[in-house]
Amino acid sequence: MQTIGIKDLQLNPAILTNSLQNDEYTMITKHSKPIGMAVSFNDAIISDGLKTALMVDAYKKGYISLGQLGKSLDISHKKAMKMLSLMHIDVVDYDFKDDVKFLDSF
Repeated sequence: MQTIGIKDLQLNPAILTNSLQNDEYTMITKHSKPIGMAVSFNDAIISDGLKTALMVDAYKKGYISLGQLGKSLDISHKKAMKMLSLMHIDVVDYDFKDDVKFLDSF
């Protein structure tokens, strides 16, 4: 693992670029205290955790559907629902206001 100070990064951004291209983890520091971590995007990192986190976040924000979530993670709808349930994320987004409007009009 490589460590890069903020000032070094400002003076020579290629240090970070080279580190990422070499698939190295890089800790970024400010006044010798860690402030972040840079990792290159490779299949293992994406498929083992980052991809799931990004897809679940997109689902929670309503950008993708449950079916799209399952398809992007290559899992069944049932497994996607179970995963979301274990993460305490609502699987069904249901608006009761629609039912109240319907009953009022009835």
